[in-house]
Amino acid sequence: MLLLFKITAALLLLATLLPFSRSRQWWVRMLDFPRLQITIALGIWVVAYLTMRLIGGIESSTWIFFTIACLLYQGYWIWPNTRIHTKEVLSFRKQLHTTAPTLKILTSNVLMDNRDSSRLLALVIEHKPDVLATLETDSWWQDQLDTLEGYPHRIACPLDNLYGMHIYSRLPLHDTQTEFLVSPDIPSMSARIELPDRSLVRLHVVHPTPPVPGENPRSIERDVELLILAKTLQDCKERIVVTGDLNDVAWSASTRLFRRVSGLLDPRTGRGMFNTFHADYWIARWPLDHVFVSNHFRLVDISRLGHIGSDHFPMLVELGIEQSLELDNHPAIDDADAYDIEETLNTKVGKQASAPSMR
Repeated sequence: MLLLFKITAALLLLATLLPFSRSRQWWVRMLDFPRLQITIALGIWVVAYLTMRLIGGIESSTWIFFTIACLLYQGYWIWPNTRIHTKEVLSFRKQLHTTAPTLKILTSNVLMDNRDSSRLLALVIEHKPDVLATLETDSWWQDQLDTLEGYPHRIACPLDNLYGMHIYSRLPLHDTQTEFLVSPDIPSMSARIELPDRSLVRLHVVHPTPPVPGENPRSIERDVELLILAKTLQDCKERIVVTGDLNDVAWSASTRLFRRVSGLLDPRTGRGMFNTFHADYWIARWPLDHVFVSNHFRLVDISRLGHIGSDHFPMLVELGIEQSLELDNHPAIDDADAYDIEETLNTKVGKQASAPSMR
């Protein structure tokens, strides 16, 4: 029995230590994803071990100290995405800001091979977002989404490679762009949304490639795309929203670096994890679909919506604009961050390209 405890503890210890490596190999970086599951497994191990010790079923072992240390370390990473952490984006009180504009955005990775559009269309009709951002949308999905009424402003980039992207908006869109920051077949989109009070919000939608075998054996393409965008936004004073499937979890080192460089905030911090992937397997879920905002916003509401036949749940966020909120809480970039940025951006990736604006 003690041998079984030791083997299990060794595996959990290895899963905790490997992400310390600077390696960008997929099998190392993928261990950033299931930190919640690893934390739960460590907790179960500690409880089971202490129970067996209490009844005299096993002898004492020093493995308990390593396991508790791993439990605390894994908990440190996921703690910000729990309700006991301080909220990073304050709540918006409509009764105190009756004239302040709000912006509702629905983001959905539809799963390109999913041919049931009715559930997503029903969610759009029900929640009436101001902006709908879709990922993995090909020409078939574009035909379905084009039936939506009340969304005259659109950006379209249908692709059959799992990286198609569309934006549908009730509000006018200006300076629309579809760019290919790292690879000639992986688009990202941007636009300035004109609110009813004529003010503008800068929107970016991204979907970098994941570190998985058969597609990308390393995470470098994803990390480079996120840093290119982060550096673009680093000194921007505009109201900014970034959304999409980042193929990265909220608590990873790469997502945290993106946020430190860009200065954007996570409305989930202090409110929960909002695990959006995998929609079909509750035991293997983590937050892959994100909404990050500049410090001009407060949160009206955020929710994970129902199953639409995709492997991702859609995310819905409503933001309130605090007209007088001009905070400067941009985190400092230390020497370690500067080294990570330089190393990442200097790493060779696929051919870069750009495309004309698509309206």
